[in-house]
Amino acid sequence: MAIMLPQTMKDVETKFRDVELTPQEIVAELDKYIIGQGDAKKAVAIALRNRYRRRKLPPDLADEIAPKNILMIGPTGVGKTEISRRLAKLTSSPFLKIEASKFTEVGYVGRDVESMIRDLVRISVEMVKSEHIAEIREKAERNVEEKLLDILLPPLQKKPGSFEDTDMTRFKETREKLRKQLRNGDLEGRHIEIEVKEKHSSPFEIFSNAGVEEIGIQIQEIIPGFGGGKSKRRKVKINEAREYLLEDEQKRLIDMDMVSRLAVERVEHSGIIFLDEVDKISGRESGRGPEVSREGVQRDLLPIIEGTTVNTRSGLVKTDHILFIGAGAFHVSKPADLIPELQGRFPIRVELTSLGKKDFIRILTEPENALIKQYMALMATEGVEVTYADEAVDEIADIAEKVNEMNENIGARRLHTIMEKVIEEISFGAPNIKKKKISLSRAYVQKQLKDIVEDQDLSRFIL
Repeated sequence: MAIMLPQTMKDVETKFRDVELTPQEIVAELDKYIIGQGDAKKAVAIALRNRYRRRKLPPDLADEIAPKNILMIGPTGVGKTEISRRLAKLTSSPFLKIEASKFTEVGYVGRDVESMIRDLVRISVEMVKSEHIAEIREKAERNVEEKLLDILLPPLQKKPGSFEDTDMTRFKETREKLRKQLRNGDLEGRHIEIEVKEKHSSPFEIFSNAGVEEIGIQIQEIIPGFGGGKSKRRKVKINEAREYLLEDEQKRLIDMDMVSRLAVERVEHSGIIFLDEVDKISGRESGRGPEVSREGVQRDLLPIIEGTTVNTRSGLVKTDHILFIGAGAFHVSKPADLIPELQGRFPIRVELTSLGKKDFIRILTEPENALIKQYMALMATEGVEVTYADEAVDEIADIAEKVNEMNENIGARRLHTIMEKVIEEISFGAPNIKKKKISLSRAYVQKQLKDIVEDQDLSRFIL
């Protein structure tokens, strides 16, 4: 099977930022990576488009329009997380995936649910910061170059009558020669002395129902400079020095107050939280067992999803317009088992279908990040060209479907396990393989998986 490999990572991962995508265009982009699940794609496309529509409205009306949160119902490995993650990438929206069952663990306290908003803000800050770094990188690199030249050739100390014009001319010529050598990489191994700030980790840990960030802020207010900040002189190579100086220069050029404001604004208006395993917290109080904490977790999540204000390191964050996408298999429980208030906060219900052999064939070959393309690219780094005959792909998909039927159905994730077993021998011997062109057939796939598939007990452990 002839499959074209992407030329660069940019060809694989296209970023959309502040682009007004129509619902049809959103679905078309999701189709490049996710097979099937048209209803779920349509639902998230409408939710994303509604955000754009809300921005067009007068502020007083826009504040009244709450996002239509989505509840995805379907078995594991059918694309629930991937749809949400890809949706966030389309618009460079801050995205956080978190398991709802995490909040049912021993030691859980209600305030912990706010940690997901703090984590989302942290992600948003890093996103905005990296965008600003990309914008000022050229200027920062120029400034670092000047600093390196100042260390290699300190500026002349100008005093009346201390040097002639010829000295200045000679100095400038020498500086330009050094600049040229720096740009050509001729001085990378040379050692120079620079000021380096020491980084200290906290000497102790604090356990509290308050957020860790809040504790950090309070300590820094009491003890300014807590956590390091002292600098010392170090002798390093120029290539190392460039990294240190570039980091310092970027920090100097970036206005972190502005970054924090933009990050909070982005979270409030385009943040997406994927709340997985919602079915694990569904259940009512019965007076015994874990069900008590389940309903408690639902009630703690409710104000965050309804809309509240959370204190974070970057400022107060309103959660009113964050899009929440809940997901769960709901094998044992059902959405109706959630408390009524929480049910009402997930008005859009989408059922995702289980994947079969035809879906697996498409997953293996069609998406831009298809599994077969990934394994072909990995082997190509060793100079080995591996191709997959149509019959081999058909066999892999057939085995994946059968193993899912015999054991726990884990959807497309089964393909990862099977592909690893199929390619195992080639992958292990790739550096020493003399035959650089290998074509995999149905017989080869059957040979690699024969013993495991026939022995059901073994397949439970390995596949």
